[in-house]
Amino acid sequence: MLELSHGTTSVCSAKVRIGLSEKGLEWHSHPINLTKGEQHRPEYLRLNPKGVVPTLVDGGLVVVESSVILEYIDDLGTGPRLMPKNPQDSARARMWLARCIDVHAAINTMTFSTVGRSRIRAAKTPEEAEAAILRMPNPAARAKRRDLFNLGLESPHVDAAFFILRSLFHDMQTILDRGPWLLGTCYSLADVALVSYVDRLDRLGFSGLWDRHTPQVDRWLTASRARQSYKKGILDYAGDVETDKMRNAVTPFWPDVQYRWGKVLNL
Repeated sequence: MLELSHGTTSVCSAKVRIGLSEKGLEWHSHPINLTKGEQHRPEYLRLNPKGVVPTLVDGGLVVVESSVILEYIDDLGTGPRLMPKNPQDSARARMWLARCIDVHAAINTMTFSTVGRSRIRAAKTPEEAEAAILRMPNPAARAKRRDLFNLGLESPHVDAAFFILRSLFHDMQTILDRGPWLLGTCYSLADVALVSYVDRLDRLGFSGLWDRHTPQVDRWLTASRARQSYKKGILDYAGDVETDKMRNAVTPFWPDVQYRWGKVLNL
C-alpha cells in the first residue's frame, strides 16, 4: 500500500491527498507534526533530506516533491487520467505543475509573514524561535524564515510573493474566461496542483487578492471545493473555511496586505 508522510494543513500535502482521492487510491497515513518540528527528525530526513512534506513511499521507491508525486500517482489505480493524452494539453499541465514551485514559495511567504510569525512570537522567546530556524537544513530557507520572522510584511520576500501571485491570478483569469478548468472542459492535474494554494489564501482571509479584478479565480475555487476530493484532501484535515482559526488570527493583517497589494496593481 502507498505510504504518505504528510502535514495536516500543509498545502503541498493537501494537493497530493486531493490527487489520491481523485484517483481512488488507498493509502496509509503518516502524519508529521510540523509545529513540533517532526520533519527535522533524523528518521524522517533519511526519507526526505530537505525536511519537508509530503513524502510518498511505494514499496522500495521514495517519491518527493508534490508535483512529481501527483504525476506518479496519476499512473496508478483505475481512476480517470488527470494528465491529458494530447501532447499540447499535457505540456500546458506540466507548465502549471512547474509553476507551483514559485507559487508554493509565495504561499509560504504569505502564511509565515502573517499567521505563522504571529503565533511563534506569542508562544516562543526570540531564542527559541531562532533555535527552530536553525533546525531547518536548507540555509536559503533558514535565511528566508529569519527575514520573515524579523520583518513580517515589510520583508522583500513579500514583494516577491505579490509579483508571483499577480501573474498567477491574471493568467488564471484569462484561461478561466474560456472554460471551467485550467485546461478547458476537463478537470486535470493542473487544477489539483493549484487548489490548495488558493484555498490557503482564502483561509488566511486574503480573498481580496483576487475577488475584484480576477473573479474567475473565485468561481474556479468554488467549483473545486464542490468536488469530493476537496473534502477528503483538505476539509477533513483543515476544517471548514469559515471557521478556520487562521482566518481569525490574521484578520488584522488584511488592511496592510490590501494596501501593499494595491500598490502592486497600481491602484
